[in-house]
Amino acid sequence: MYQQRPRPAHHFSNILNVALLCATSLFASSSLSACGQSQWESLNKSGLEALRRADYPEAESKLKQGLVEAEKSGRESLNAATSANNLASLYQRQAKYADAEPLFKRALAIREKVLGVNDTHVSTTLNNLGSLSVAQGRVNEAESYYKRSLIIMEKALGPNHPDVAVRLNNLGELYRHQGKYKEAEPFFQHAVKIVEKTAGPSHPAYASALNNLALVYAKEGRADEAESLQIHALALQEKALGPDHPDVANTLSNLGTLYLYQAKYDEAEKNYKRAQTINEKALGPNHPRVADGLNNYAVLLRKTHRVDEAIKMEERAKAIGPTKNNGAG
Repeated sequence: MYQQRPRPAHHFSNILNVALLCATSLFASSSLSACGQSQWESLNKSGLEALRRADYPEAESKLKQGLVEAEKSGRESLNAATSANNLASLYQRQAKYADAEPLFKRALAIREKVLGVNDTHVSTTLNNLGSLSVAQGRVNEAESYYKRSLIIMEKALGPNHPDVAVRLNNLGELYRHQGKYKEAEPFFQHAVKIVEKTAGPSHPAYASALNNLALVYAKEGRADEAESLQIHALALQEKALGPDHPDVANTLSNLGTLYLYQAKYDEAEKNYKRAQTINEKALGPNHPRVADGLNNYAVLLRKTHRVDEAIKMEERAKAIGPTKNNGAG
């Protein structure tokens, strides 16, 4: 019988594959009137706030209005680039990839023309296009976008900047998902060093970076090293974020999967149970992460010959709907 493999949680605090760009003075267009600029900023801000609370119809309405307002100062204004980027980010979250792509490319073209091809905001748009390409399964394009984004950011900000760690992490994830663990490893290792140096060894972002590296070690058969990193990450997260934070649940889930592959079923179940409890309480019973957790738990139940319980969990996960976790076992 088909069994779904556990999905690892691979979150990197403060790292977004799609960067949402809020309005700043850099993106203000001198040809907009003060009133028009204020109106554009208000629409952009309202759209981003709606996007963050997952009110997608409201976000689309405000961001579209913002784009129209921005275009009053010219279709190639920086405000128009920002609005196009943010609207594209909305469409990507909704899996409307065909709608997102031309908007991201429009934002890229404007920024390259106005700011120059080596500007950090060009790097951000390239990173967004890389993320979109991953979602579309176009890994070669994603790699090209991510690499160019990394080169720009390293040149502009230096090799040890947190924004460089974002690009390193994304390239590592790309290679990890392709099963290229040896290629992924140095990117994650470099990201860990940067985050430790810039954020500090007790910061949640450092814990998340450790978690990502641990996922590669696990796939390379280095279970002891993976376990050590994940236990360390868990302790950091519990201290910094509290024991009931969703990031804690992510690490617990990863530990559960590691133990599952080692046939340490009691330890796996303990971690899966706690992760599930945290996610249901923090995110609600119908969140995609809850569905991921149910599917992971179901694999464990099948391994331990509790098929009826597994079926119930799989049915509940299916009722929640498609998951958003892109993890591959």
